[in-house]
Amino acid sequence: MAEAVIGSIAEKIIEIIGSQAIEIVEKLWGIKHELKALKDAVSILQPVLDDAEEQYHHPHIQTWVMQLKDAFYDAQDVLEEFNIEVMRRELRGRNEMMKAVRTFFSSSNQLAFKLKMSDKVRGVRVRIEALNANRIPTLKEHPKKELRNREETHSFIREEDIKGREDDKERVMKFLLDSNMEENVSILPIVGIGGLGKTALAKYVYEDSKFDLKMWVCVSIDFDVKKIMKKMLACAKEEEPVEDTMELLQSKLRAEIDGKKYLLVLDDVWNIEQATWQSLRPLLVGGARGSKILVTTRLPSVETIMATAPPHHLKGLSKNASLDLLLQMTGQKIEEIQDCDMLAIGEEIVRKCSGVPLVVRTVGHLLSSKKTKYEWLRFKDDELPEVFQNEDSIKSVLRLSYDHLPSHLKQCFALCSLFPKDHEIKKQTLVSLWMAEGFIQPSNRSNHLEDIAHGYFTDLRNFFQDFKEDPYTNEETCKMHDLMHDLACLVAGNECWVARDGIEFIKKSTRHISYGPTFNLTGELPISHLEASALRTILSTTNYWKERAQIEQRGPTSESDLRQLIQNFKRLRILGLHGTEVEKVPRSIYKLEHLTYLDLSNNRTLKRLPNSITRLQSLQTLNLNYCHDLEELPSDIKKLVSLQNLGIYDCLKLSYLPRGLGELSSLHRLTRYILPKDKAHAKNYCGLGELNGLNNIRGRLVIENLRYVTYEEVESKDANLKGKHSLESLVLKWDDFDTDDAIIGNRDETLLDRLMPHSNFFPRWMMNSLISFLPNLVEVCFHDCKRCKHLPRLGQLCHLKFLGMRGLTELEYIDSDHSSTLTTSFPSLSKLEILGCEKLKAMPLTPHLEELKLANANAALLKNQMLGINKLKKLKIWDIKFLECLPEECFQSLTSLKSLQIMYCHQLTSLSQGMRHLSSLVVLSIVHCEELDISRDESGNILDFHGLQSLHSVKITHLPKLASLPQWLLQASNLEHLNITHCCNLKDIPEQIEALRSLQRLEIMECPLLTSFPKGMQRVTSLTHLQIHNCPELEKRCERDAGEEWYKIEHIPHVTHESYVPSIGMWNLVSQILHESFFELCFDTLI
Repeated sequence: MAEAVIGSIAEKIIEIIGSQAIEIVEKLWGIKHELKALKDAVSILQPVLDDAEEQYHHPHIQTWVMQLKDAFYDAQDVLEEFNIEVMRRELRGRNEMMKAVRTFFSSSNQLAFKLKMSDKVRGVRVRIEALNANRIPTLKEHPKKELRNREETHSFIREEDIKGREDDKERVMKFLLDSNMEENVSILPIVGIGGLGKTALAKYVYEDSKFDLKMWVCVSIDFDVKKIMKKMLACAKEEEPVEDTMELLQSKLRAEIDGKKYLLVLDDVWNIEQATWQSLRPLLVGGARGSKILVTTRLPSVETIMATAPPHHLKGLSKNASLDLLLQMTGQKIEEIQDCDMLAIGEEIVRKCSGVPLVVRTVGHLLSSKKTKYEWLRFKDDELPEVFQNEDSIKSVLRLSYDHLPSHLKQCFALCSLFPKDHEIKKQTLVSLWMAEGFIQPSNRSNHLEDIAHGYFTDLRNFFQDFKEDPYTNEETCKMHDLMHDLACLVAGNECWVARDGIEFIKKSTRHISYGPTFNLTGELPISHLEASALRTILSTTNYWKERAQIEQRGPTSESDLRQLIQNFKRLRILGLHGTEVEKVPRSIYKLEHLTYLDLSNNRTLKRLPNSITRLQSLQTLNLNYCHDLEELPSDIKKLVSLQNLGIYDCLKLSYLPRGLGELSSLHRLTRYILPKDKAHAKNYCGLGELNGLNNIRGRLVIENLRYVTYEEVESKDANLKGKHSLESLVLKWDDFDTDDAIIGNRDETLLDRLMPHSNFFPRWMMNSLISFLPNLVEVCFHDCKRCKHLPRLGQLCHLKFLGMRGLTELEYIDSDHSSTLTTSFPSLSKLEILGCEKLKAMPLTPHLEELKLANANAALLKNQMLGINKLKKLKIWDIKFLECLPEECFQSLTSLKSLQIMYCHQLTSLSQGMRHLSSLVVLSIVHCEELDISRDESGNILDFHGLQSLHSVKITHLPKLASLPQWLLQASNLEHLNITHCCNLKDIPEQIEALRSLQRLEIMECPLLTSFPKGMQRVTSLTHLQIHNCPELEKRCERDAGEEWYKIEHIPHVTHESYVPSIGMWNLVSQILHESFFELCFDTLI
């Protein structure tokens, strides 16, 4: 990183010297001459810095660069002290400014400050001049490189991860489907060097395989049996286990996997000893026959320890697949290239890549900006080293990709080495860190620095992988491939250091450190072991939600510990204390005057911050998310004049914001705007009017407690939402409790009109001309708008994909034409949810609809409303009152339906003959329908669904009318999984069950009247798992080797009488969501 950083620091120094703040310094302190001399000293060296980067591998040049870098860092620190002092002066206000200046500069303080700062500037200038005089003679002066904008066709393409791997997939899938293995659980290692796509292949088959249970565990370097067991349990139970002893963990794990046909992927296995593997292996062998374990590894030694099947050695891609991938990365196809010479050059390039997908992608990204065959030829001959299939050669290609980056992107990439391998990195975190370090170069086009930083991420996107987006927060995350991480560590050198357990020596050249959940930051970094007092970054990379047990074991971070930390590292720009159990922040925090980024998130017992924190004039990011006990923010928060990001999400006890927050004109991310409920001390609180000054707010804005806004505030238009051009999502929350409609109804309508946002959002102004306000809206959710009778003309939104309506109890129609059918509008709508809208008479059903959920809605919606939606894949029917029979016309068009849920329809008495049309149905769930007879239609005729040949899984729960399995179910010849629970009158399983020749898993629970199995059970040879619970007589008669029914089921490998505890976590979550009262719009711009 040293060679990359030095050029950027030089540019930063010159940028600061040319700033407005330094012009004030030159005039008031009279040190213009010294500052000009410093600028000249730096400028003279700039032309040789490019050559120093290229020759950095020479030891004598490394030493010179390191010394120069230290001097540059010190110069930057001095100049930033000037900036900080100027900001402090400006805080006094215009009326007091001249008086303050006269008072300050009329005393001896003026002379003392001038002498101190002059000495500092002179000192670093002399050091830089000396280094210039002693610079290496071989360094040449190069003109500044011109950086061309890269033409981006695709920033990220998922297909390339598995391109050319069809044969590999077929071989691995053959292993997964093979049920004739000698062992119940078979293990296949996928072996190959880094970058070949072992993990991608494992993901490919993982998603395309059918097992009772699938678990994915990233092992990485440390093969820790306890951690692996915990991760397996987390996958199996969808929650982090709280048990911490091996005995409890092994008991829970065996209970989850024994008797089940499971797939386990152990990804990226490195170091493993025979003894370690033998401590885990016995816990895995209890799975049903056909269970499989895939292991991805670079080391052949792993296969000799773990494999039960011949390992699959992953080879390089074929020439054609490599060429296809290369051209895909450049945005081209083989058939589109007219120049045969260019195609031949491309073939030669991929030959040198040796079929390694990671190398092909990297080279392809480099070629994306080269458009002629001459550029391709020059690249092939001059820049691309020969790549054989070993990791050192691969790193040389990756290093080539890094070397092509401009210096400001090099330092951004190198900083990523602070995150551990396989760490999920938030894009916004990276952007904030780069800004805090000063890595972002201002644009001549006056773009906001955050926008420029996001552009940096786009430029570096090819260095990352595994991109995800949180569906609730829209936060984007990514990971680094192991080899890319190795490269980041290589180029960062001693500049970045990842702290591990135990005291380690930190070199003087180290500027950035990170630490994990087990590292005691203050206890294991005593100053006596440290030369790096010039540290700029201390960053926590802990994942609080996954590593909470280790955090608690480490113990809290005390106020005295933090006080020592502050005393030792006064040059910090970034201080990350995420999840370190900080209970109190010391008053001395203000001494970190260079601090730009402070992360105190997930410190749940932190109650308040010292007011002295408002003296941090350089602070840009203050993250307090998930500080549950935080009661208040500092009263002088308006003094944080540089603050751009304020995170207060899930600060449960924070009930107001301090007055003056609206003066933070630089603020552009604020997770919550909390209006006070208590008006007794209104002068101390931030009201609705203070939103007026926050016009740079972007992203998501949540305004809370609108119920408590006064009539005077309602009449005011000071919030100025219309001026907030960068808002993407607006959430207006009245209260979490019921309100008196009669009292606040008129006020709320007026308030909605007064809160008219920018044309990116909506009420009355949206009703009249929606298409002009929101042409690119893709998602709309209306929650608990209890007085809303009709919605605006949403059907005009040609890009709308998701429409959600919940708790609109008075809603009668959508669109203002009162139409009963809405088949001509909503051209892109693919997902529709209608919950608690009992008066709604018609719904927007379009030919493109794929998911439909109806809950507590009007039964009429299922009649004459389902025709023509033949692309519907998921249908959920919950708690529909007065629904006695499913109308036959409801299902006639649903030939693509794959999943059907019918739940809590308490008056439903029969299904429909129309279900025979569901030829694609895979999953069927019928739950809590007390009056339902699933054997006959409304006329009493036996239901006969011969068309359900795709049905694989059926769940029948809480159906007291069920006495015997229906005929249509016994005709589902491809059924694999049948679950019957809480059917208290079930007495009979017919002989025809032998027709279910694909049935693998049968679960019968809480069916006390069922006492025997038919003889046909002996002929269900595909059955591998039978689970019986709380069927007393049946359990007794099925006792192993002794019960009179045992001979009918003895061929089944796994018969268990396990306890069954239904998960209620999701229902609690749904209940919580349904009781929140808020209205939300999500805006997304389509490019």
